[in-house]
Amino acid sequence: MSRWSDATGGVTGRDYAARFDELAATGADVHGEASFCTALVPSGARVLDAGCGTGRVGIRLAELGYDVTGVDLDDSMLAVARERAPQLRWLVGDLATLDLGAAFDLVLMAGNVVPLVAEGSEPAVVARVAAHVAAGGLLVAGFGLDRAHLPATAAMVRIEDYDAWCLAAGLRPVHRFSAWDRSAYTEGSGYAVSVHARPVSAAGCLRGR
Repeated sequence: MSRWSDATGGVTGRDYAARFDELAATGADVHGEASFCTALVPSGARVLDAGCGTGRVGIRLAELGYDVTGVDLDDSMLAVARERAPQLRWLVGDLATLDLGAAFDLVLMAGNVVPLVAEGSEPAVVARVAAHVAAGGLLVAGFGLDRAHLPATAAMVRIEDYDAWCLAAGLRPVHRFSAWDRSAYTEGSGYAVSVHARPVSAAGCLRGR
């Protein structure tokens, strides 16, 4: 059981989607994650939405011309995604053991995915998700670093640990921001949006942030 399922019981998909529908109806921008990704890879790129939930981000990316696959462990969330975009590929899967037999130009973990996986599975989740990043491709993850930016049941994940898990999976840091609007990341930021890359070759290894 993940920390997410412990908190929700796996039955909150429609309520979760309704909250974002209400925000969108007020004129709020609910597509920050998708907009962030469009600045990294061109339309037509293969995107894996890992921990896709109700498909809010993946559906928006598909509307913009991306080739999207979504995977999540919560059937109630996937039911909403399938209703809203039946033409897309929505899969039930545990990220800690994920093996789709495919590589993607961009793999996304939005919505505090990493702090909400099962206790102790974080390194395995990063490793298995990273295994789906193509050579030259990117892993993008956004999650809270302090209690104010996390659900009550989420774990506190140190950004240094996340970087170490990515490094062990063969990924190198490229950029880090404090929000999906690309605000600058500084020490003490309560949220991090991290971009890691799989080098095309050892000689082409990306450096810095």
